[in-house]
Amino acid sequence: MTPRFHVGPVPGPGALIDLPPPATRHAQVLRLQPGDALCLFDGHGGQWRAELDAMGRKAARARVLAHEPIERELPCAVTLALGMPANERMDTLVEKATELGVHAVQPLLCAHSVLRVAGERAERKAAHWQAVAAAACEQSGRNRVPVVAPVLSLAGWLSTLAASAGSADGAPSPLRLLLSLAPSALPLARLPGLAQARGTLVLSGPEGGLQASEEAAALQAGFVPVSLGPRVLRADTAPLAALAVLAAALQAGGHP
Repeated sequence: MTPRFHVGPVPGPGALIDLPPPATRHAQVLRLQPGDALCLFDGHGGQWRAELDAMGRKAARARVLAHEPIERELPCAVTLALGMPANERMDTLVEKATELGVHAVQPLLCAHSVLRVAGERAERKAAHWQAVAAAACEQSGRNRVPVVAPVLSLAGWLSTLAASAGSADGAPSPLRLLLSLAPSALPLARLPGLAQARGTLVLSGPEGGLQASEEAAALQAGFVPVSLGPRVLRADTAPLAALAVLAAALQAGGHP
């Protein structure tokens, strides 16, 4: 498999591009030599055939050859908004969600959150998770890197959502789904309209789940409770399970 690297904006064929430090280290580990084939992507669509032009101890340079309009995205955008799990689980969650095709990740600070970050630490965490997403795109073949948004409180995030029942052109609104253990929650796999969804927001709680007041606020914002089954899934498992169900429904539904 041709090594894939995420780089800054690619000017076009013939351009010489300095590989970023992570890509340079990867090229060194692979013992790449000038003339070796590379695949570059900058997140603006498609990918670029390239070759290694120069390899040094601390720097590497690639020559761009040709653009390939290849996309591997889900048919519509799925955003995961989730109470951040603690320790390294958030890293794994971002990595696996990227592999499964997530469009964006919104880290949330909830009442029961174990991981609590703010200020500069929150900014560093978001930048780290963004780098995790880029690395997962290199591995999985995606050419568009999911956006990992800045950390917000659940209340602050809900306040930014427009309470709209429909769109100006008459197309369906993005689905707003709340992962829930409530007996009345609809099974996600059998939820009507998944295959035709214009976009989907999935809200998932942290360890310990959402407080009753938080669930009520989500329902007030238009979220529909959905279930993944009778088992209690971890905070880092439930969003991935939901994303897998949605990806299967979208890809099997003939979505344009």
